[in-house]
Amino acid sequence: MPYWGVTADPRRCRLLGLAGSVVLAVGGLASGAGPVGAPRLLADLGLFLAYFGMVLLIAAWLLLGLTLRGSEAADRPTSSWLRRTLAWWAAPLVLGPPLFSRDVYSYLAQGALVRAGVDVYAHGPAALGGPLAAQVPGVWQQTPAPYGPVFLLLARAIERITGGGLGAGVVGLRVVALLGIGLLAALLPRLARACGVDPAAALWLGALNPLLLFHLVAGAHNDAVLLGLLVAGLVVTRRGYPMLGAVLVTLAALVKLPAAMGLLAIALLWQHRLAGRGRLPRALLCTGAVCGATTVVVTLVTGTGYGWVHALAVPVSAGSWSLTSALGRACGALLPGLADLATAVWRWVGLAAAAAAVTALAARVRRQGLGVVYALGLGLAVVVALGPAIRPWYALWGVVLIAAAAPEGRVRRWAPAISGLLALVVVPDGFMPSREQLVLAVAGGALAVAVVCCLWLITGLRTEQF
Repeated sequence: MPYWGVTADPRRCRLLGLAGSVVLAVGGLASGAGPVGAPRLLADLGLFLAYFGMVLLIAAWLLLGLTLRGSEAADRPTSSWLRRTLAWWAAPLVLGPPLFSRDVYSYLAQGALVRAGVDVYAHGPAALGGPLAAQVPGVWQQTPAPYGPVFLLLARAIERITGGGLGAGVVGLRVVALLGIGLLAALLPRLARACGVDPAAALWLGALNPLLLFHLVAGAHNDAVLLGLLVAGLVVTRRGYPMLGAVLVTLAALVKLPAAMGLLAIALLWQHRLAGRGRLPRALLCTGAVCGATTVVVTLVTGTGYGWVHALAVPVSAGSWSLTSALGRACGALLPGLADLATAVWRWVGLAAAAAAVTALAARVRRQGLGVVYALGLGLAVVVALGPAIRPWYALWGVVLIAAAAPEGRVRRWAPAISGLLALVVVPDGFMPSREQLVLAVAGGALAVAVVCCLWLITGLRTEQF
């Protein structure tokens, strides 16, 4: 039966999404996060086209999701068909400029610092100097790297292979991101199957998600590596190799620390393979031992030291945006003399609330049978929502696991809507938009909605057959 009385043709959805991706890539040539000093001709038109393409792609994705809910089993898109669709939609963005963030330039600068023997956890890109450091926004010029040694090792390798070339470096880091996405797309259906979830539905929500396409493909964020390793660790653990799973999740945490929450999931899964009493404490001990050994070995290999532990507060700058930071600033506006204190207090309240929520989820796993992977996804979503710093693509930490493990219900219904909205939050150049830019973005998106509606009525995006 059609979902909400709506059906759609998956092939036409694929073509609509491809058109959106192409238009976004073309618009990004003028309005994206290109190198400093590069010509920015027709930037306003580029922004208009970018939002036109973004909304087309999001609409195609949502309509494609309806085919998964509304078609009979024989008519539904398969996992392999969805993977090919992911490749179609990603290809134009791979060939285009960096979009929605300038972090890729920070990655390259940090890799160059590591290669030059500079302590990247004590110095920012300004210590590097030259044209590469000039690409990093001023707010991050003096900022140490907040990433673990695994990603810095990759960034150093890319910088060395490309010889410090800006364009080649961006391509290299995008290849690294694509490898992480490829691992995610290959293993997410297996994780979903182990959790009793439709693999195609998991792939649609987790891998074809516009947030992933916009920020991990076009933006080349290192979260792609984190997610690929995290999902791989959970898959091998479910298949009976918890030690290898702990190694992979530790590697993910050595890209970005929040992935370390996955170690608790590994321990909860590992305990079921142990006999006798005190299985959970022993599983926690084993997981911790593997994590510690992996961290020591990786740190010795990379030679970056343990300075990343002290650099974890880097994203929590005075200008960082989050729900708790917004509450703190609101209180500071009422009590000007206590503005900094209010922001700090609210951030600690958020962290405490997130810790309490994660603890409650872990207890539900043991006592009420809540799925471990689903609980991990919810826990990461809570950490993102209540943490001291947030970016739209951070939502993927929770959404990918929710895609693999969430049962039918409110969480699974709301995840696509939240993803679609977050995908529109950041403009292609990654900076705060002006009022004029907002008008252009809204106009481009509105035109795309009108075009989709016309296509639906005139050319027949909808169909009863696949």
